[in-house]
Amino acid sequence: MPTDDHARVIYSRTPESAAMLAHVRRAMAITTRLNRLTFDDADEIRAVFSELIGTKVDESFLLIPPFYTAGGNEIRVGRRVFVNQNCTFYDLGGLDIADDVMIGPNVSLITTGHPVEPAQRRTAIIGKPIVIEKNVWIAAGATIIGGVTVGENSVVAAGAVVTRDVPANTLVGGNPARIIRSIGDD
Repeated sequence: MPTDDHARVIYSRTPESAAMLAHVRRAMAITTRLNRLTFDDADEIRAVFSELIGTKVDESFLLIPPFYTAGGNEIRVGRRVFVNQNCTFYDLGGLDIADDVMIGPNVSLITTGHPVEPAQRRTAIIGKPIVIEKNVWIAAGATIIGGVTVGENSVVAAGAVVTRDVPANTLVGGNPARIIRSIGDD
């Protein structure tokens, strides 16, 4: 099991796992409603997404359905956040998305996993937070796993798999993602 101070471990067949399952059921019902909406239903999308995360999102928030999550109650989003279609946010470990973030289509932000050891794999779910700092662009098809912070102004290239922190003002890409170059205002 992880020794990381930021990891959240939920063992099977516990009151915590029952509560997690209730959050999943709630999220499935809400995202089913959300995914019936269209691009032209921006106000209703914001209202339903606000219900999902348990707090009102800013009027500048824009999401294009479909959208998928395993809970929703651990997602926090800032102002001027854009989430393109077909994104998946597994948020048990906590998912913080700062202002001015753009998230491309088919992006997966996955805060949860299981123990690696085969005998323990079905015994627990491990959640680690993901933090997306201000003005980040996550391009199409990227995956970011739990325990990662993507630094301010950075870009995650299309299809990248991010397994380590991304420094501010950098472009990362590949699998596993690596620094391609520094970026900044030109």
